[in-house]
Amino acid sequence: MHLEIVTLAARPDLRHTFWDMETSWPEFMKHDPIGNAYYDALDAFDEFVLVCLDETGRQVAKAHSVPFRLGDGELPDAGWDGAIQDALLTRLRGEEPDVVSAVEIAVEPGLQGTGLSGRIVTALRDNAGRLGFRELVAPVRPNGKTDVHEPMAAYAARTRDDGLPVDPWLRVHVRAGGRIDRVAPRSMVIPGTVAEWRAWTGLPFDRTGPVEVPGALAPVLCDAEHGTATYVEPNVWVRHPTGA
Repeated sequence: MHLEIVTLAARPDLRHTFWDMETSWPEFMKHDPIGNAYYDALDAFDEFVLVCLDETGRQVAKAHSVPFRLGDGELPDAGWDGAIQDALLTRLRGEEPDVVSAVEIAVEPGLQGTGLSGRIVTALRDNAGRLGFRELVAPVRPNGKTDVHEPMAAYAARTRDDGLPVDPWLRVHVRAGGRIDRVAPRSMVIPGTVAEWRAWTGLPFDRTGPVEVPGALAPVLCDAEHGTATYVEPNVWVRHPTGA
């Protein structure tokens, strides 16, 4: 399909419809406090946000990324949360960022599986290069993982007969030229009360211990006696050289 990809900076007129596109994220994923701080500060990163339009001008996908200062250090164990937090702090401190991290790629549910995601990963990489960054990194959420008890390191290492990752999202990134770097063991941390988790999932959360939640990559840890539950999600860091 024909696809026009523009930055939100180039098309500020799209802001009033930017959030209208339906996505397939589980409800609990919308309550990461660090992630929500980024979305609230989106105007500060509009050169790093891509909007994908079909031939009629309708938004069919979007992609978020953020610049932050990594220096010579390893990619953070905190993954998604860490990249966003470091991006906000880099901006607050007036530091010069040296790497761009993908934050989210969302494709309209009816168009998932059509190859759009690979084109958007490439567009994010190219946009980072256009802005002078040598690397796009991505804390990939391997949503093909169905066994919440399988360690992420073991799952991420699984490959098909052709040598590509078993996980569809990791496969998209590798096909786009990315290299799997390491696991980010606490990439997303979503705390809440048991009442909030009941509202987000429809599950009882009435017993202390691990709770298997549909759409989660690891168990949610419930402390019924204290009325809280916390989800700690591992992701997988992938590196994409931009050629810049």
